[in-house]
Amino acid sequence: MEMRHFFKWCIGVLYASAAISVCAQEVPISVLVGLPPGGASDTLARLVSNQLGQELNRTFVIENRPGASGTIAAQTVARAKPDGNTLLFTPSTHSTNAVLYPKLAYDTKKDFKAVGVVASTPYVLVVHPSVPANNLDELLAYLRAQKQKAFFATASAGSSQHISVALLSQLTGIDHIQLVHYKGSAAALPDVLSGRVPMMFDNIALMLPYIKEGRLRPVAVTSRQRFSLLKDVPTIAESGFPDFEVTGWFGLLAPNHTPDAVIARLATALKAVRANPEFAAKVRDIGGVPVASGVTEGDADDFIHSDIDRMRRIIDKAGIKLE
Repeated sequence: MEMRHFFKWCIGVLYASAAISVCAQEVPISVLVGLPPGGASDTLARLVSNQLGQELNRTFVIENRPGASGTIAAQTVARAKPDGNTLLFTPSTHSTNAVLYPKLAYDTKKDFKAVGVVASTPYVLVVHPSVPANNLDELLAYLRAQKQKAFFATASAGSSQHISVALLSQLTGIDHIQLVHYKGSAAALPDVLSGRVPMMFDNIALMLPYIKEGRLRPVAVTSRQRFSLLKDVPTIAESGFPDFEVTGWFGLLAPNHTPDAVIARLATALKAVRANPEFAAKVRDIGGVPVASGVTEGDADDFIHSDIDRMRRIIDKAGIKLE
């Protein structure tokens, strides 16, 4: 090969390599969400993905894969190529699924690496105005006197609302609470607002309009710190039960074996997103806080694994099983 042809060949190889590199960088990052569009998880996933796209100068695409309490999406990501281009945005059902579904096709602890916990959502314990309770002490006295008439609504069996009632029962010794499970919070609301099933734990943003209208009364919140939208409502922890904490969380996960450098780059961008005041304000608008309680930078995996273990203790003690 003549020298001039050799140089042309080298230049061609360099251009081809550069083109391949550019194309690889332009591959959209898929963020799988195990719930339908329109809910809090989907809304937050889109908000986070948009902000991450700006931070990293990459295109993020939301893929909704609803079904089986989010386990379909989780399984897809667990089996995806660990290159950082397929991520899972999941609520805290990721923890409870590990306990409630013992035959999952993936290992909840071993098959994922956490990029970070995006936000947390405390719940509020509300009662219908017909319930003679303005604080937790009064509510517990009422529950103890009700015997077989202490009815709580939940969004579904095994939900965070269900687990909140189970933990309250375990810590207070009130074991005659009757649970009425619905297919989602929206389905439960009419009965709670009418007083037919007069008590419920649920998302603060969902309950806030009814609290402001006086149709429901807040008794306590489930996080360790008071929530900014309900500053006058004490936590259950400060009301005599320091071990009580149930908060929903939302996390961004990658398949296990994703390179540490890729995780670090995504985590750094996520940290910048959470620090953005506009992002924080939008998270609070949907009843959340930008970072989950108890999570510090770099320990998201430990937080999630600890949450799985804690949910297992509560669920096993309560004997919660899904048919």
